[in-house]
Amino acid sequence: MDGTQESEESLLGPLNGKFIYRKNKDGTVNKNAVICSLCKKEFSYHRSSSSLTYHLNAKHVRASSTVKVAASDANATVSSLRQPTLAELGKRMSKATTEKLTNSIAKWVAADCRPISIVEDEGLKEAFQIASSDPNFQLPSRTTVMKRIHQLYSDERTAKEKLLAEASYVALTGDHWTSISNHNYLGVTAHLIDRGWKLKSFALTVSKTVTRHYADACAEQFDAVTKEWEIENKVTTIGTDSARNMVAAARQLPFDHIPCAAHMLQRTITACLEDNSFGTALAKCRKIVGHFRHSPASTEELHQQQTALGQAREPLVQDVSTRWNSTLSMISRYLRNHEAVNATLATQKHKLATLTNLECDKLQKLEAVLEPCKYVTELLGGESYVSCSVVLPALCHLNRVMDPTDEDPGYMIKFKTTFSKDIDTRMANINNRWLKVATALDPRFKDLKSIHRNERDEVWTWIEEMLQESEVGPATPQPTEDEPAAKKSLLLLSSDSDSDEEQGPLARYKAEQCIRMHECPLEWWAAHAGAYGQLSSLARKYLATPATSVPCERLFSLAGNIIQKKRAALHSDNVNKLVCLSNWLKET
Repeated sequence: MDGTQESEESLLGPLNGKFIYRKNKDGTVNKNAVICSLCKKEFSYHRSSSSLTYHLNAKHVRASSTVKVAASDANATVSSLRQPTLAELGKRMSKATTEKLTNSIAKWVAADCRPISIVEDEGLKEAFQIASSDPNFQLPSRTTVMKRIHQLYSDERTAKEKLLAEASYVALTGDHWTSISNHNYLGVTAHLIDRGWKLKSFALTVSKTVTRHYADACAEQFDAVTKEWEIENKVTTIGTDSARNMVAAARQLPFDHIPCAAHMLQRTITACLEDNSFGTALAKCRKIVGHFRHSPASTEELHQQQTALGQAREPLVQDVSTRWNSTLSMISRYLRNHEAVNATLATQKHKLATLTNLECDKLQKLEAVLEPCKYVTELLGGESYVSCSVVLPALCHLNRVMDPTDEDPGYMIKFKTTFSKDIDTRMANINNRWLKVATALDPRFKDLKSIHRNERDEVWTWIEEMLQESEVGPATPQPTEDEPAAKKSLLLLSSDSDSDEEQGPLARYKAEQCIRMHECPLEWWAAHAGAYGQLSSLARKYLATPATSVPCERLFSLAGNIIQKKRAALHSDNVNKLVCLSNWLKET
């Protein structure tokens, strides 16, 4: 009897006997496997009872309440007669709902650039328990979330590969970026117009590079990306900034190079400001702004003066040479608060040289002439669809703004003249043929008013030649000897009429009225593509090219939200997946 009792006690497993060890056929006890004493389900056991506790909480709520024993009291006994609470007997979340919630958490972490460790936050856990009315709800582990993110990346990549496989033409933008951990990454984005005439823009890669940015290395990296995605025969253009290595790399690639129009415009503005009579006024303005930016006490006094004058409390802004339109922002903010700034400086001891009325007048005129430049920059680099067909009309608008007038003082005439010469010099080195054809295929600008009259016929000639080169059709069937002469003449007439119809779409397109500026050209082509045949295919090819390389810069801003000080050791493969997945999820 005592032997039987000792044998039963030897089979008692963890959690107060709620699980028993499995007995082998030879009578020995297998302590690596336990059986639930309530439902007889078998589990593996390796000295960790977390899975066993989860089983009791999920399947045997009443029994699980009896295993919570104080660790300090080895002789403590737990009453199995305690009545369970309402929370313990409440409705638990189903497995399907838990799966959906886990997938949603993984998608949220990837799309919003959250750290994986966020699933271990007690506050987030408590919030989910309250929202689900399940006090026993547990957030998925970091391993689970990472597995779901990898699966989500795989699914999204498959969808992008299918989209690229269906596309006839793909345009690229690319640039390099240095992370906070001093690692260099190459970012490449793809742009195409799908069958429904919807623009699709998404990241292809944010891959780590270890070589120097020589032209040969950059060209090899771009070529490797196109081969990885199997689009080397579909790429039409590649857009980059005007860095010499990028321009040289583009010459080695079999794609047309489209320099970033917004970057080119900002370089022109910087060159004009450095070589003009605004230097003294801008230098004084920068020193005054720097005085307030580096002194919290002075900034607070400025805010008090702004309140006293009935103005909004806004700090001054320092310009940065590499930040677009930052000089205009500095000037505008200073001029709005000029009176409050002077009143604040009058109460302080300083060695700053304040701006004279003449210098303030100069800044006002400079602000007026830089506002159109800001408008064009934001237009070309906007988040909405911006095709390269907008570049020539936008720069034509700027050239009209920069025409000197009789009211302009000498320094403004010098600035406008320098601006026009510099922008014309830079425009001579870009792919003008591609931009002109794209402008002609945009129903908003097909009147070609942004192109010189002497060059308009040449543009239509280029398009006509491309249409003739792309015409591939079956040869005209030859009539047999048995066919009557009448049928032969009908075949010839039909052949002539068919050739007239093939030449007709371009003439009909030129006769169409231009659509309004706020209308979308892709929507127009979606409604008229069937009437223009191969011409619509050319429009799909040329209008897919973006006006700037801003999509790639925006990709790096996304990468900066992921590679932070606390996440500087992320593996490059994980960086690529997280950045691309976040971009894909935001695009959809």
